Amino acid sequence: MATPRVVRTAAVVAVLVLALPLLLRPATPAQEVPATRSVDGVVISVGSLQRAIDFYTKVLTFELVSQSEVVDEGARSRIARLRLGREAIDLVEHVAPRGRPLPADARSNDRWFQHIAIIVNDIDQAHLWLKRHGVERTSPEPQRLPDWNPNAGGIWAFYFKDPDGHALEILQFPPDKGAARWQAPNDKVFLGIDHTAIVVGDTDASLRLYRDVLGLQVVGRSENHGPEQERLNAVTGARLRITTLRAADGPGDRAARIPRAAHRPGVAGGCGPDRSRRVANAADRVVTVSPHVTNHERRRDAPFTRRRRRVPGCRDER
Repeated sequence: MATPRVVRTAAVVAVLVLALPLLLRPATPAQEVPATRSVDGVVISVGSLQRAIDFYTKVLTFELVSQSEVVDEGARSRIARLRLGREAIDLVEHVAPRGRPLPADARSNDRWFQHIAIIVNDIDQAHLWLKRHGVERTSPEPQRLPDWNPNAGGIWAFYFKDPDGHALEILQFPPDKGAARWQAPNDKVFLGIDHTAIVVGDTDASLRLYRDVLGLQVVGRSENHGPEQERLNAVTGARLRITTLRAADGPGDRAARIPRAAHRPGVAGGCGPDRSRRVANAADRVVTVSPHVTNHERRRDAPFTRRRRRVPGCRDER
């Protein structure tokens, strides 16, 4: 009769023999991360869908494409898809359960910060138009990013907020920057969405998600700081490390980290139905918090020659 030690030894040998083919099998080559084909749009949670539609269509000249309502296990949401140029956003009102509003003291360097950047044909006329509609400003006035920064020099930018307090930005590119379509002659002032930017706490950690898992491609980097950037963000000592990622189609993604200006972490517990933003993907409805990753910061300098385009009903009050 076999002793317990002999039985245990035989069992171990049997396991090793069975596992040997697996242990000796050649390693499977690492699979490449599939590239994200398209960023569909940015999802913005709002407190009142009709108020948000009125603001985005009447002030920012988006086109209302569709409206729908979704009911699922006691949750009810009303959704409006809007388009500006080639890009789209989804405004979502969570009817039940209601979400929390953005913090009243939210700042541009908080970890929950995200904005969409709208390209304009004439930043002076766009700024005047926003001023006439009484928008809440973040920047005191449009800021020109300094020429010492080769990746951002000459860009004009202005931060403001929508009725729910979501950060928005208007941008005007100089002739040597931006996509070719932003330089084409156009009678409209608000042209489309160039990117969405989010604040992150660690650029490398964020890249492991957006680049390595989601397959977005890094297409640019910049580090912005100085008085123009401080005025633009309304953050003293703002210094941003910007990494720009992009899919083959849709607006670019920028992740922004502000290492020298104190910033607060995001709200614990995630976004949920709260009035924050997410990014919608063409295949999966809503996938993550942002379509691209950038760390950024900007400034103001002497103006460059700009094409003059007048907003309907706007007088030049300069």
